[in-house]
This record gives sequence, structure tokens and C-alpha cells, in this order.
Amino acid sequence: MKATLKSLRATTANPAVSVFVKTHREHPANQQDHIALKNQLKVVEERVTNEYDKRTAAAIMENIHAKTDDLDHNYNLDTLAIFASVDDAQIIRMPLDTEERVVISDRFATRDLVRDMASAVHYYTVVVTREYARLIEAVNDRVVVEFDKDSDAQNHMEHIPFPIKNTTLYTTSGADSSAASNEDNYLKEFLNRVDKSVQELWGEHKMPLVIVGDARNISFYKEVCDRPENIIATVDNVTDLDDGSAQHIVDGVQEAVEEYRQSLHEAALGQIDKARGAELLRTDLQEVYQGAFQGAGETLYVRQGYIQSAKIDEKAQTLQIVEDTSGVGITDDAVGEIIEHVIHNGGEVVFLPQDIMGENQPIALVTRY
Repeated sequence: MKATLKSLRATTANPAVSVFVKTHREHPANQQDHIALKNQLKVVEERVTNEYDKRTAAAIMENIHAKTDDLDHNYNLDTLAIFASVDDAQIIRMPLDTEERVVISDRFATRDLVRDMASAVHYYTVVVTREYARLIEAVNDRVVVEFDKDSDAQNHMEHIPFPIKNTTLYTTSGADSSAASNEDNYLKEFLNRVDKSVQELWGEHKMPLVIVGDARNISFYKEVCDRPENIIATVDNVTDLDDGSAQHIVDGVQEAVEEYRQSLHEAALGQIDKARGAELLRTDLQEVYQGAFQGAGETLYVRQGYIQSAKIDEKAQTLQIVEDTSGVGITDDAVGEIIEHVIHNGGEVVFLPQDIMGENQPIALVTRY
């Protein structure tokens, strides 16, 4: 999703049509999603027909219908986003709530999505038992997908696709004094194969891992895994690991995810203080904008909900704060412009709660030099 958003941010088109539709994960609520989509597409058709020539309008609608007419709403998440131009259309199912709307401009409306994704914890949950292993992708407290044999990401895997069944369970009589040792070795071998599959998928997206299982299986997994530093949390008190729903599993790891989020906030404060001591910190909005525009930004820290209107002159690389957004050349979200520059130039964006970044310092840019 992040890679797709990055590509969309870099695209200019005339027009660039962005459509957001609220959807549902479960039956029977998702039976209404096709109606909601149809209603939004009527709005799109009316607008592009009224605002553009017939050829452009027809191309836009043809591209959208090619991607939406046969859409299976059984796979919906919380929002369906459509980004269309005369050349193509892209569909994204998102585990995020957004305002239902149609936006037509020369750029796709990705700014709110970028904010939401940058402030989210996006992770894999690896579920391991003696007999079975599952892999669930999640954002915050919401499931994105549980990997199965039909998952596109697993079509050409070198290692075993998820879910993975342990086909080499060791069994022996209690009279065998080496039974426990043999059982441990067989289990470690299984978990090592599981980790090989995890690492292959991890290599595409570099997401952190939450390991779920009993204490013994978690310990063995950490012992045999290739990259233990990627594990952000372990949880050993979740029930129904083999048969419980993916959402049940994700619900059970939320305390650990929140602790990880808090650790990120504490680390962020440390990085800000370190950068301030090294004179690599900018907190004035004009200086932050200039650093972001020039590609000097390594990490941008932003208070959640911080939006500032301003007049931006890219040629002069200046930003002037304004209160009246009705003037020419005024953007109502200069912070969003800064965020896009930082990400475009390879930097990271971290959102921090208001109790950490207050009114006096709503934004801070750590620079590379």
C-alpha cells in the first residue's frame, strides 16, 4: 500500500480522479457496498461529463468500470479507494476509515491516506503452534489479510506458503529417555521452515513481527529465526490459535502493539534531543519546509492533527503562515506539502500524540546534514 501511495503521489494527470467509498468486511453488511460504489460512480460520471470533454470523460469511466464491474465485495475492508486517469485506474482496499467523497484535481488525493499510514503500526502477526503456523497482516487493530494458498503474494514463493502444517510431528513412547529432546528438535526444525517463509515475505515490505504462541514455541521460534531483531513483541496468552479468526488473534495482541507504539514515541523524543544537540534539528515551519523541499529531511516528526494554512512559493522556497485561506496561492495544509516532500525525497514521517509534541513544537525535522 505504501509503495502504491508513493507512486500515486508522484503522478500528475488531467484529470486525476480520486474516489473513496465506505465498505464493510462482513456479510451481510457488505451486500450494500455495491450500491454505495454505484452511487459514488454516478457522482464521478456527472462531474467528469460536466467538467471535461466527452472523450476524456468516456476514458475515465471506462477505466473505472474495468476495475470495478466485477469487484468481489466479499474481500472489502473499511474503505475502497479508486484512483483513475485517462490512462489507467487503480483500486485499493484499505483498513482505514476515510470520508466518503469524490475529488477531481491534477493530483490524486492521497494526503490523508499518507497521514493515516504514517501514524499507523503496520505489522505481521506470526501464529505458531506445535502443528500449525499462520501469518496475518494487520494495521493497528485491524486485519488487512490472512495469508492463504490463494494469496497473490505467495504465488511464486520459494519456501512453503501459509498456512503451514507441521508434517513431521515427532511421536515416541514415554519410555524413550530422549523423547523430549527429539520432540524439541523436530519442533525447532518446523519453526525454522516457518521462519524461512516469513523472511521471504518480510523481504518485500520489511514490516515488524509479532509472534503469537505458547511460551515454549515462542522461545524456540526466537532461537531459530534469522532476524530476531525484527520481532517487536511476543504474546503467549491468546486462545484458539489454530481455529480462531484472524481478528480474534489481532485483538489479542493489541496491548503489545500499544506498548511498541509507546516505545516508538519515547525513541522519537530521544532522536529529537540528539539531533538538537548535533544542530541537525529544525522546528521553524519555514526552515522545515525549506529542508524538506531541498531533500535534507531524514525524519519529520509531526503532532497528530497538526494542519497549518500558508502561502508557499516553491521557486523562492518560502512558506508564509496565513490565517485567511481565500487568497491566491494559499494551501490550507502546508504540513501536508512538507510531508509529501520528505517522503518523496526518501525521508520518514513519524506522528506523535499531543502530550508529546505540544503547541510550542508541533513539528520538527531531523536533517541529514
